[in-house]
Amino acid sequence: MAVPKKRTSKSKKNLRKNVWKKKVEKKVQRALFIAQVELKNLPETDSKTSNV
Repeated sequence: MAVPKKRTSKSKKNLRKNVWKKKVEKKVQRALFIAQVELKNLPETDSKTSNV
């Protein structure tokens, strides 16, 4: 027979959520840093040549 599971406490739920958010934030920061580096490495073009 199916038995309902015990409810997870708010503190435990928030702890797990914060761990997940910190992992995601770390990955986002790294991705933004890499994007900034890539943008700085792009060769600069004249505004006249970009309007084709």
